[in-house]
Amino acid sequence: MILALIADEKIPIQTIAPKFTGRFNKGVDYVGDVSRFAAEFEADIAVLAHAVKNYAMPANLKLSVHSGSDKFSIYGAIRRAYRKFDAGVHVKTAGTSWLEELIGLAEAGGEGLALAKEVYAESYAHREALCQPYAAVIDIDYARLPPPSEVAAWSGEEFTSALRHDPACLRFDKNVRQLLHVGFKIAAKMGDRYLRILEQSEESVARNVTHNLFARHLKPLFID
Repeated sequence: MILALIADEKIPIQTIAPKFTGRFNKGVDYVGDVSRFAAEFEADIAVLAHAVKNYAMPANLKLSVHSGSDKFSIYGAIRRAYRKFDAGVHVKTAGTSWLEELIGLAEAGGEGLALAKEVYAESYAHREALCQPYAAVIDIDYARLPPPSEVAAWSGEEFTSALRHDPACLRFDKNVRQLLHVGFKIAAKMGDRYLRILEQSEESVARNVTHNLFARHLKPLFID
């Protein structure tokens, strides 16, 4: 019904972002029943295909998985469904790329590591204000967040191990990852200083961002 009304108004929509079952928390994997998600996703793609065919909607109409980055456990279901219907899909990756920037800074050491720690300290200090707008899509156990004084003593490897999305790693901390995901405003306020150190750490940052986007997102979604 809604798609028919949109078509009647000749609104040139490009994507539809329905609410799926389960949790789509920022920066971490999907939490929920993967088989149920798969069934919902395939049904939604079928509806879009019907709308394109019968309501003269744009042929490139895509299903959007909002907060879909890092949802590795459902990428197989997404890939199978859009191939079945020869459809498009939109997965936003800005947040995961921002976290890989921080990982690259920490790996670079020196000013880069110091800056990453500063972003954490400021995010921790302003955690309530940073998290409030994202309350529906984060699930942080604030009591388990390491204090900035502890993080300040971390090596680059300790920082990246806590932040990199690898649940098999004993040091991985989903609370740290989610907090820093919404902490991008801290870096934005640093302005030119952040950009200067980012440029100094270009090799490390580019390597991590590229590997994350290609090997962990594009390949499982579109190639494997």
